[in-house]
Amino acid sequence: MKLNKTLFISGILAATLASGSAYAAVSQQEADKLGNSLTPIGAEKAGNGDTIPAWDGGMTSSPSGYKNDGIYINPFPDDKELFRIDQSNVDQYADKLSPGQVKMIKKYDDYFIPVYKTRRTAAYPQSVYDLAKENSTKTNLIPSGNGMENYADGIPFPVPQNGLEVIWNHITRYRGGSVTRNVGQVTPTADGNYSVVRFQDELTWRVALADYNPDEDQNVLFYFKQAITGPARLAGNVLLVHETINQVKEPRRAWVYNAGQRRVRRAPQVAYDGPGTAADGLRTSDNFDMYNGSPDRYDWELVGKKEMYIPYNSYELVDRNLKYDQIVKAGHINQELTRYELHRVWHVRATLKSGERHIYATRDFYVDEDTWQASVIDHYDGRGELWRVAEAHAMQFYDHNIPWYAIEVLYDTLSGRYIALGLTNEEESPYQFGVERNSREYTPAALRRAGTR
Repeated sequence: MKLNKTLFISGILAATLASGSAYAAVSQQEADKLGNSLTPIGAEKAGNGDTIPAWDGGMTSSPSGYKNDGIYINPFPDDKELFRIDQSNVDQYADKLSPGQVKMIKKYDDYFIPVYKTRRTAAYPQSVYDLAKENSTKTNLIPSGNGMENYADGIPFPVPQNGLEVIWNHITRYRGGSVTRNVGQVTPTADGNYSVVRFQDELTWRVALADYNPDEDQNVLFYFKQAITGPARLAGNVLLVHETINQVKEPRRAWVYNAGQRRVRRAPQVAYDGPGTAADGLRTSDNFDMYNGSPDRYDWELVGKKEMYIPYNSYELVDRNLKYDQIVKAGHINQELTRYELHRVWHVRATLKSGERHIYATRDFYVDEDTWQASVIDHYDGRGELWRVAEAHAMQFYDHNIPWYAIEVLYDTLSGRYIALGLTNEEESPYQFGVERNSREYTPAALRRAGTR
């Protein structure tokens, strides 16, 4: 199914933020399509009559053999690779790939895209669906586009009218309310040598706090704490973030605890193109979670919607029988362990505003319609050269109805290096959902208590 660059979706012209009307919530008539012709969060429910099936509610139960222990097994072990896209046939499939994916295939002889049957496994809790319906008719972008009105939780724009609304859907998507994860990060050299940096991340939505008060911290979306647990030279350093919704009105609040100095400091550099934690210069702060933070430095264009091969149902990458050495290779991760499927994505282009500064002049986002997760992002430098390619290897956390990432990878096509974040194969208790937390745990004073060496 071929889709035009200019897209009419659900009777609304997808437009840029060219006029004030682009900021309005949708009509009740449009909202009523949610759960009918559209999925409850705004994807097209119908298939394409060929390779993309209709959405039937997603995967809402665990496969046989899962022990409810957070160690996720592959629910589709019998699925076979249909075909692969490599240097011999990449031009044939280029219209369903990003330029960055094509560049990776042409750069590396052993980089390929293994294509599998499309399975629309995405599912969220009913409360998320209810909030999406409610938000669709009441939540608006503020005039600058850098924040939202009448918003507290959930997908704000299930029927998006512009590119910025798509990006806000990615930023605000449901990830379990309150979660702890223990993950590894690697930054291999060009020849594949690496060491693992280990993190314990805490992510808690403001509305999920045990002592949630709707009158306090109204401009805060979530609280994030990241403690480095290894190696020993970095262990004990902790980052704390209060993620504000409108970061122009009130910049992101961030602090770091340095275990060596035993001091807590404000960290204004944890934003935009500030360096990522222990990333060896291979990602920016706003590369985390594929993209995060304030969108104010870019102009956002909704290019349209298209069918694209994106990483999906990536359960092989969390297999506990694998060691990191089997995943981490020179130049890129082991593509034999990956899975790609044909899905519909929203294509959004971010162009740096005149007078603003960022190392990425242009970014092309490809956002999965079923989850609102960014799946692939191509990054261009100030000369217009394709520089970095991000791929999010998604999976459904089927015991909690949460789509998220198995790992996210950012490839530097110039240096031949990359960063892979979210590795869990060798980590204990990788994910814990539904953790009860209160606001006192996310104060600067709590940082020193969290920091140990």
